[in-house]
Amino acid sequence: MRITTASLLISVLFSWSVPKAVGQSSPAQRWSLPQGTAVKDSGTRTYRFTVNYNTANTKGEVVYRQRVIGEYTRGLPNGEVAWKNVTVADAAGPSAAFPAAQKRDFMEGFRYHNDLGSTMKPDFFKGFPPTAVVERNLVWDAGMLEMYGQNYFDHLRLNEPSHGMSNEDVAMPDVGTFHVRDTVLEWVGRSQRNGQDCALIQYQSFFNPLEIATGGMTLKGRSDYWGEIWVSLATKQIEYATLYEVVVGEMKPPGQDTTQVVNVFRIGTLEPASTK
Repeated sequence: MRITTASLLISVLFSWSVPKAVGQSSPAQRWSLPQGTAVKDSGTRTYRFTVNYNTANTKGEVVYRQRVIGEYTRGLPNGEVAWKNVTVADAAGPSAAFPAAQKRDFMEGFRYHNDLGSTMKPDFFKGFPPTAVVERNLVWDAGMLEMYGQNYFDHLRLNEPSHGMSNEDVAMPDVGTFHVRDTVLEWVGRSQRNGQDCALIQYQSFFNPLEIATGGMTLKGRSDYWGEIWVSLATKQIEYATLYEVVVGEMKPPGQDTTQVVNVFRIGTLEPASTK
């Protein structure tokens, strides 16, 4: 059979215009996470952790905002991590500009062994004021994101939900108690951040009872939280992470007997600031 120039040209154009099947360009054996590997710290790495708190009434009107920013460094000798340049700024209403942030000197150089469990010990925050709840949250949230992003590679399969902490009580020193009903992790695909091939991991945990009692304030309610974590396949370092949480409950302000409904929605991002 004779192949004409026209038919050859049509064949070439058709091969360019029809996309290849995903299975052809992404073999199944490539879609697996490294097993049995540790996080590679080739030096120190500093992250910028920014968390915005939005307090609203029952109609969704934002009445108060708070912005917390801190620098978190890992890769220090003996498996230690440290915090510096932690600041807090407050603003009324939904759109007022934040004033100059106030530095939290008690967190400057705050250093400890990188172990989430140790941060739950009663005397861990002994240098913190009793009302420093959002500052404690920075420590707990950073530890949580690293745990979710780095400790479950051996258990995660593509697009298959995996259960982490479930039906566990967590005592938060000088703050209150938190009951984790169920935590679901899911590896949903591959992506890129900061020039690194990454596993994209989603996490979520809903309907978690929460009780807070600190500085004369009490709160009984629930927490729902979720987010995404980009983890380097080469180093298991977190390249980017998000945190969303809604806390709804009944609060008694200091010195008052009447309760009021409070709704706090916070949004956080953890991203590398520098590597040495």
